[in-house]
Amino acid sequence: MTVRYYGIRHHGPGCARSLLRALQDFAPELLLVEGPPEGEALLPYVLAPEMRPPVALLSHCPDETRLAVYHPFASFSPEWQALSWAAKQAVPLRFIDLPLVHSLALEKARREAEAETDAESEPEAEVAEADSGEASPSQDPLDWLAHAAGYADGEAWWNHMVEERGDGEDLFAAINEAMTTLRAEAPARQRSEFEEGREALREAYMRQCVRAAEKEGHARIAVICGAWHLGGLQGKSTAKADAALLKGLPKLKVQSTWVPWTYRHLAAASGYGAGVQSPGWYEHLWQCSESGAPRAVGWLSRVARLMRERELDCSSAHLIEAARLADTLAALRERPAPGLEELHEACRTVLTLGDETVLRFIDAELVVGDRLGGVPPDVPTVPLQRDLEQAQKSLRLKPEATQKTLDLDLRKANDLARSQLLHRLNLLGVDWGTLAKLGRSSRGTFHELWTLQWQPEYALALIEASQWGQTVAQAASARVLDRCARVERLEELSALVDQVLLAQLPEATAAAAAALEARAALTGDTQQLLAALAPLANVYRYGNVRQTDAALVSHVLDGLILRAALSLPLACSAVDDAAAEGLRNKLLGAHAAVGLRDGEAQTRSWQQALAQLARSAGAHHLLQGVATRLLLDAAVWSGEEAAQAISLHLSSGAEPAQAAAWLDGFLNRNAVVLLHDASVWRLVDDWLAGLSEEHFVRVLPLVRRSFAAFEPGERRDLAQRAAQGAAQPQAVAAGAPAWDAARAELALPLLRQLLGVSA
Repeated sequence: MTVRYYGIRHHGPGCARSLLRALQDFAPELLLVEGPPEGEALLPYVLAPEMRPPVALLSHCPDETRLAVYHPFASFSPEWQALSWAAKQAVPLRFIDLPLVHSLALEKARREAEAETDAESEPEAEVAEADSGEASPSQDPLDWLAHAAGYADGEAWWNHMVEERGDGEDLFAAINEAMTTLRAEAPARQRSEFEEGREALREAYMRQCVRAAEKEGHARIAVICGAWHLGGLQGKSTAKADAALLKGLPKLKVQSTWVPWTYRHLAAASGYGAGVQSPGWYEHLWQCSESGAPRAVGWLSRVARLMRERELDCSSAHLIEAARLADTLAALRERPAPGLEELHEACRTVLTLGDETVLRFIDAELVVGDRLGGVPPDVPTVPLQRDLEQAQKSLRLKPEATQKTLDLDLRKANDLARSQLLHRLNLLGVDWGTLAKLGRSSRGTFHELWTLQWQPEYALALIEASQWGQTVAQAASARVLDRCARVERLEELSALVDQVLLAQLPEATAAAAAALEARAALTGDTQQLLAALAPLANVYRYGNVRQTDAALVSHVLDGLILRAALSLPLACSAVDDAAAEGLRNKLLGAHAAVGLRDGEAQTRSWQQALAQLARSAGAHHLLQGVATRLLLDAAVWSGEEAAQAISLHLSSGAEPAQAAAWLDGFLNRNAVVLLHDASVWRLVDDWLAGLSEEHFVRVLPLVRRSFAAFEPGERRDLAQRAAQGAAQPQAVAAGAPAWDAARAELALPLLRQLLGVSA
């Protein structure tokens, strides 16, 4: 009976190449692979045509979906190649890591203990990650070997010594010797008691699995595990001691499935414990090993394509010189072939003349990559995931790892259905799409502009959301009903009504509107009332554009406007400067909302409240100025009435700071009234000119802040107007323009074509 141990690095192409050769030579009768035993039932899907790495085994607790763990695999992962080889050769394969029914139960107990120790702190990461079997970068034992060999860190040493070469079974003998010695001699890793205990349990369980396989009488057994575990699996330990260690472990119910994964999440920078820094480069190494193509030439050709797509200069001569430089650097460093470091230095030197910033896109698109895997459609999953997949297929919305812009025309049935699906997913916390706030997506158009990017963690989010329903519509509606009972602030409820209407969920809309009306009847917070108006007004004004039933919220909106108008003057009294600034933004938003409602009774009530605020002696001067300006713009107050208010608040007897605050509110970050109303200009000019030096110094910062909010063109026009002094510009009679009728008629055919007007 022979048991051979193959210590690998998770997601290492060199280890994968050597492992395949070793398995062909050894021809084991049984493969034992470090992995979750709960995933063994999913192994038949490995050879399915629709299975496209990178993928991950997602295991979760149905009763506590926040407890979950991912085990990712790429095409160049040694474990994935072992799974594929075993499936093709019909060799039995078992996962031998500590079952997740125990490890997730231990994780739950750890979190509960931490919560009891410090009730105010919560775990930052709710989702567990598969242990890499290797040390974390900050305490990597490989650094000891790397420094001895003249490398900067263990990552570079392992890449050049293992992943960028493939030496067959002899490689694993060297890894075994190096890692066993390192584990025995290197300083102890600084880890928590929980991490130390979990590693001891994992290795004890793996040893028990090896012993069980030996008792079954298999002649040749191959054990594939993380290189760090080699010392623990082959160390001195008895079956009795391991059984005692594993006795009485807690359990939780666990379910597993395959989910797509991405290279970005496989990268070490994503926080995954068993990640690698350069999955795109590793894929390139793996593909070159399969095809026999030179790695340097193929890599540089991909760099050249990316540069040319961005209209950056990259000729064939550049590539030849870069390849020569990479080969030279590899020879100087006594390496068999250029690695990623040599290729990067060659690109930086030859292609960008030392400019590192130009090559940032290479790291994102080639070194890391944007690949998104795929899994067979019949993989076990929750009904909610199935419903979403069906919707994605019918609406032609393919999940992609790259960021994609989607411009929807809501007059088209398919685009409207896409919009409703994305809004429903947002209500479930699956932010696959982000709605743009500017541009063509403004609420008054038939367009929505979305940014889409699929993330693997959405699979877990859908599992969590499955508690609300089996379809996206059902789950989103149930989630909204639950949120209505929990949301406390009116503006949040108002925004929720807006979201639900856009998602086309009638039952949830009625519930949210009822909750908003009930909460508004009980609140006395004017700021909440003001903040709640804008989302509801958008629904009322633009609801029909998106085929939503905006009438459901019209009576709620009218009631909020009336309550806000009644409480506005009192809410603006006896407030400090900071509170007044916050109220200004809410006041302007509410005023715009009343304009969108465009109801005679509502507008009249609101304007009466503004007039009362503008005349109120106890209101903050900033808000009085805002109210005066809004009344002037709406033609409720005439120019004479506004001039009287200006004379009163900017008189010589007015306190300068209060006058400046009133002026700031009146100008309202818009210079139009100053530029086009001579009486306003004269009153402001006289006020500034009449200030004493002491008062001018006090008021200058406030006035500068007001004028700084103007557009550059407005400030330029104000400067030109001020340069004219007290003299008013004289009106110049405009002469009749000298038209050339023949030249003007030349543009008419094109204008008719653009405007669709017949001759």
